[in-house]
Amino acid sequence: MTVRELIEELRKIDGDKVVIIQKDREGNGYSPLSDVDGEDVYVPETTWYGKRFLAKLTPELEEQGYGEGDVVEEGEGQPAVFLCPVN
Repeated sequence: MTVRELIEELRKIDGDKVVIIQKDREGNGYSPLSDVDGEDVYVPETTWYGKRFLAKLTPELEEQGYGEGDVVEEGEGQPAVFLCPVN
């Protein structure tokens, strides 16, 4: 799903509803949405699972403990929006 497709779906819903993230397709857990991050890169490992990497390393991120190993290798992955749960 793209951001455009997500926006189309969200337009059909009352804008005052709280956003809850489902843990998995089977509904084995739920958590409120805490943050939205559109600065990182998704690298799929399978068709249903992957890893998140930094698009670039900034001084602020280095201060937070991130390093070169956290940055995506050139040509890998795709820019993505990450919806982060409370827990």
